[in-house]
Amino acid sequence: MRTSTAGLVLIASFAAALAGCSAGTAPEAGAPPALPAAPDASSAPNAIVEGSSDSVAVLPGSPGAQYRYRFRQIEPSSDKFQFQDRDLSFYMRPTPAAVHFQVENRQDRPVQIDWNRSSFIDPYGRTTKISHATTRWSDRYGSQANTMIPGLQRYSDYVFSSEFLVDPAGTDRQLHRPLLPEDASAPQFNDAVFGMELVFIVEDQPRSYSFRFKVASILPR
Repeated sequence: MRTSTAGLVLIASFAAALAGCSAGTAPEAGAPPALPAAPDASSAPNAIVEGSSDSVAVLPGSPGAQYRYRFRQIEPSSDKFQFQDRDLSFYMRPTPAAVHFQVENRQDRPVQIDWNRSSFIDPYGRTTKISHATTRWSDRYGSQANTMIPGLQRYSDYVFSSEFLVDPAGTDRQLHRPLLPEDASAPQFNDAVFGMELVFIVEDQPRSYSFRFKVASILPR
C-alpha cells in the first residue's frame, strides 16, 4: 500500500507533536530555586545540636562547618541587628543553630515574654510553635511558662522552631536540628527568610514584635 506525500507529512507532524508533549514544559528562565522540602519530624536528622552556644565571631557557625552564613535583618530593617521603642530595646544575633537575642526592659516596671502566643517562622516558610533555652521535647505540645523581665533589667535567650526538637531518649537534654545546614546542602538556602513573632505583656496588654532575617550570602569555609 502506498502512502501519499500529504500522508507522510501528516504522520511526521503528529510524531513531532507527541515528542513535544513528552519533553514537558521548560522551567521559566530566571526563576529562583525552590528551597528543599522541610524535613519530616519523624525522620532521622542529618545533624543534631544540643542547645545553642553563641560566639563573638563575625561569621557564626560550628567549628567544622563546610559553609558560613551571612545574615541581614530585614524586619525591622537594621544593619546592626537592633530595634528599640520606648519600652524595650533588642539586639539580635541569628546563627545557623538558632536566633540569639538580648532584650532590655527600659521602664521601671516588669514585662513578660508570652511564649505560648509567640511563634517562629522557619527557613521553609512554616509558622510553628517557638522553643527557647528551657524548652524540652516534652514541652512541644504543652504550654510554656512566661518569662518575667524586671524593670530596667536585661534578659538573654535563643529561639528556634519547636518542630526541630529531637527526642533525647529519656534524658533532659535539649536536642534539636539546626535552623540551617552547614554541609554541602547549604547553598540551597541562599535568600531563605526566617524569624519570629515575640509577644510581650506590657502593662497587662499583649504586644507583638516581629523580626525577620534573610540569608545574605553563603561562603565556603
